[in-house]
Formats: sequence, structure tokens, C-alpha cells
Amino acid sequence: MDSPPARWLTDHSDLLPVSGDALDLACGRGRHALWLAARGLSVTAVDRDVEALAHVRQTAATRGLTITTQAHDLEGAEASLGSNAFDAIVVVHYLHRPLFPAILDALRPGGLLVYETFTRAQAAIGRPRSPAFLLETGELLRLVQSLEVLDAREGFFGGRHVASVVGRKPRGRDLTDAAAARSVIIDA
Repeated sequence: MDSPPARWLTDHSDLLPVSGDALDLACGRGRHALWLAARGLSVTAVDRDVEALAHVRQTAATRGLTITTQAHDLEGAEASLGSNAFDAIVVVHYLHRPLFPAILDALRPGGLLVYETFTRAQAAIGRPRSPAFLLETGELLRLVQSLEVLDAREGFFGGRHVASVVGRKPRGRDLTDAAAARSVIIDA
């Protein structure tokens, strides 16, 4: 049986579009892609692991869902995800800092980014341990500073040290008021 979707994603389901195009980036076995497709979104699942993508396709077919899969090395030179291509992008437990400009560019105006990954504190209790895969304190908010942050947290949640954000790409309005209104939880 596959793992359920991340709680950070499901807890913010009311913010997701009811239709449109969604991207599950570094999807693994597709737990988020499958959940998004079951909600009626047109989902693209991207990962470099072709066996995991085969599992996504097989599971989607069994459940009567349509998911487009793409085998793609996200850490290759000049990785592109398209421009203004997605209404929602989900990234869970994956970090490649140089990919952030492509992620933000791939969001349509008004599009939602749901992102959660490990912080440096995670290395003290488990994997990952490499600083390349662990966020510094406050780093995720800096990486998505062009978005209107709707919710964010950083600390020990669900047995892991993570940073999480839900942000919306602006539709051209001034972010000054939005930045002042955002809610951020930091658990030291």
C-alpha cells in the first residue's frame, strides 16, 4: 500500500484549485500526484526514477486516473519546467536550490506552491544528513520571497525537522501588504 499524501498538503486542500494543471515535482511513487488527480486536477508527475514513474502510471490506471509522467533529471543543467504552466506545484522532501527559479517561473499567476522539506536539524535524528539536502533556518521563505506566503512553518512536526510553505504567485499586485499579513510559525 502506498503512503498517504503529506499532511501539509492535505491540511491546505481548501487552497488548491478545483481544476487546472498540477505538477508533482520529484514525485517518487506518486502519492501526491495520485491524490491531486483524484481531486480532479490534470497532473504531471516528474521524477528521474523510471521505475517509480511506472508505478505511478500503473496505480493511476488501476484507480481510473490519468497522470502524465515525465522522467527528468531535475538537477541537470538548465532544468526547465515551462513558464506559467501550472496552477499548483507540490514538492515534498526534495531540495535542489538551483531549481527554485524554474519552479517559480512554472507557476501561473495565482498559482499555488505547496513545499515541504527537511531542515539542518534533521541530520541530528536521521536522514538526510548532507547539507545539500537540508534547509538553513529561514531559507525556504527566502527562496520563495516572490510569492504571497499564505502559511509557513519551521520546526519539528510529524517526527521530522522540516520547513513548509504554501505560497501563491501574485497576479501583479503589490506584495507589501501580503507579506505583512502572512502567518509564520517557527518552532526553535
